[in-house]
Amino acid sequence: MNWLTEFVRPKIRAFVGAKKSVPDNLWDKCSKCDQMIFHRDYVKNMYVCHHCGNHKRLNVSQRLEVLYGKGAYEEEPLEKVIKDPLKFKDSKKYEDRLKDYRKKTNRDDAIAVAHGMIGKHRVVTAIFDFNFMGGSMGMAVGKGIVKAARVAKNMKAPLIIVPASGGARMQEGILSLMQMPVSIAAINMVKEAGLPYINLLTDPTTGGVAASFAMLGDITVAEPEALIGFAGRRVIEETHGEKLPENFQRAEYLLEKGMVDMIVERKDLREKLACLIDLIMRPKK
Repeated sequence: MNWLTEFVRPKIRAFVGAKKSVPDNLWDKCSKCDQMIFHRDYVKNMYVCHHCGNHKRLNVSQRLEVLYGKGAYEEEPLEKVIKDPLKFKDSKKYEDRLKDYRKKTNRDDAIAVAHGMIGKHRVVTAIFDFNFMGGSMGMAVGKGIVKAARVAKNMKAPLIIVPASGGARMQEGILSLMQMPVSIAAINMVKEAGLPYINLLTDPTTGGVAASFAMLGDITVAEPEALIGFAGRRVIEETHGEKLPENFQRAEYLLEKGMVDMIVERKDLREKLACLIDLIMRPKK
């Protein structure tokens, strides 16, 4: 038995050929400036790029953690809706799309309802997940907003809705468009109960979502550079035959025009919301 060929050589080959154990998510790339960010620092900075300040889109779990803290909230179950009311099919069956997105996001639809403490007050939130069919608003989303409004009313708590949506869900046709008045009725329920309703507009807030409940807040807060508007920029330019301002439909432009009350960076969000809610909910003397 040759000790070099039978023992030493295999050991060397195994050492040289072994793959280094490097996590796949060690680094993140900013979608705006393309700079690489150490993942641990990115999470610590609430997914805000420390090079350019770009606020990355968050999923529901990340957003809940930003608003309430890790695990400091309770989610509400959502009502079931008809899976595919129109038996819609384009390149793929709508029912199959829903199955794919439910598996991808581990959520039933594009909205989640939760409640927890922000500052001294219990708050109810309805949060959109853009990763689920672009956060599109169908019947499940409409029912989610109604559920959030009812929970807020029962708890006598402020309601915060955090949209991140491309608008109505085309696969549900007119049933999707009907969620616009449904959501407005839900908001009116909260306001009639004398409770505050706050919008937190994130990137993007567009289409039928922007044309309904997203612009009805007692206070409208936005994240920096969030895209907010109804129709797309190109459609508007072609319709009017004019070149639009560079920052058109961005949060800063809407703040300038009075459509948004304030722009708040993510790191300051919980403290700012706590202050606003405390001022609104303070007992009158």
